[in-house]
Amino acid sequence: MQIIAVNDAAVAVGLEIGMPLANARAICPDIDVFDADAAADTQALVHIADWCDRFTPLVALDLPYGLFLDISGCAHLFGGEAAMLSLVCRLLSRQGFIVNAAIAGTPACARALTRAVPGRIAPDGEEAATVAPLPVFALGVEDTITRGLRRAGLKTIGDVASRAPREIAARFGQAFTDLLREVLGQCDAPINPRRPPPDFIAEQHFPDPVATEETIAATLSGLAQKLVAAMERQGKGARRLEASFFRADGAVRTVVVDAGHAATRANMIDRLFRERLDALMDPLDPGFGFDLIRLSASRVDTVVQEQRDLDVHTQDNDDVAALIDRMTARLGRQQVVVYLPQDTHIPERAMRIVPVQQHLPQALSAQWPQRYEGEPPLRPLRMFERPEPIFVIADFPHGPPAHFNWRRARHRIARVEGPERIAPEWWNLATGMNPAKNREARARDYFRVEDSEGCRFWLYREGLYRREVFEFRWFMQGVFA
Repeated sequence: MQIIAVNDAAVAVGLEIGMPLANARAICPDIDVFDADAAADTQALVHIADWCDRFTPLVALDLPYGLFLDISGCAHLFGGEAAMLSLVCRLLSRQGFIVNAAIAGTPACARALTRAVPGRIAPDGEEAATVAPLPVFALGVEDTITRGLRRAGLKTIGDVASRAPREIAARFGQAFTDLLREVLGQCDAPINPRRPPPDFIAEQHFPDPVATEETIAATLSGLAQKLVAAMERQGKGARRLEASFFRADGAVRTVVVDAGHAATRANMIDRLFRERLDALMDPLDPGFGFDLIRLSASRVDTVVQEQRDLDVHTQDNDDVAALIDRMTARLGRQQVVVYLPQDTHIPERAMRIVPVQQHLPQALSAQWPQRYEGEPPLRPLRMFERPEPIFVIADFPHGPPAHFNWRRARHRIARVEGPERIAPEWWNLATGMNPAKNREARARDYFRVEDSEGCRFWLYREGLYRREVFEFRWFMQGVFA
């Protein structure tokens, strides 16, 4: 068992990362030891990254314990780089974390400064001079490379940079040479943000945290008006909106709503969030209050102006879309669905269940098979997602069974209508699909049957009858009303 993390008190008594636990107890018998939990550490880092979204939308993980924040164009909002650096460290320390931070023009340079001289800001274009006196361990490379550099007499980053790049690459590899160039500011490697920045953002900072529902609702309404005004200037409407609530103790709660059509009115956005907040199983807990509320449009569409005053059908569609949005916000996208017809011969795949919010135009224009007036239903009202096998008591090659067992019950067939043959799609057969291995590639003979008690079923026989051998099985496809 080895030590993988230490605090300042442990370092003061001579403990270090990688030391066996037995040696550490010999040095300091009274140390407190906790089992390592890499998953919990990563989850805590993700929560910290969510909280850092208040400073910039471009936040990336630097596992196992680091974060990158791209603050280009954001520092002036917090009083400059020095003030922003102090603010981030102070707020995270208040939450109980030990934090080191630095600012530089490249991520690798900022990481090296954080390891060796936290709190340093490298001026633009002076990264090489800033990191030159730092020891080589600040590069964060493997121990074998660090020991090799020291054995070669290269104890600082400046010493390594003074050697020719081809010499360094020949000894330690091209990856180390590329890292050194990034640390020196000679090239840049952009960070990979956790999520793409939203298209439009409106946020409200509070000098004192707020906790009342009235204040939160009024703030969301005001932010919705600002967001709509910003989108209207560019002819956009929101399809997905995210409301982020930043608590004073560092917790962040995000509520997401979707719109079937591009939302262009503030009252529509306000109504969707009211429905969503009222339907939350875990209510929005303000704790000690929220000091920042942000409303962002993470997905937008171009708004096409249409005449709606005299078009009754357009107004009806708008009302239906608004109702669907409200139901989806309250119940969830997967709970409000619609059926769409599919071009297939397989009955259980004749329709597809999709969220109606994203497929309302397809649902309104879908073409379903027409049934003549007075014609009895040819398909059962209840269709099984997967056909259920039945056990045939008396099997006849060219007709339905006289009896069958299904779900531990025996049924005697009194009336039969059929067969109706449904052949597999020819395009599946053309691909060389083996019918013996794929049930959907085998022909089916369907029968509408009624048992002695008046229950009506839709059965089918899979496979074809040959004189030499019986090559078919029976399945229950659905039940008539």
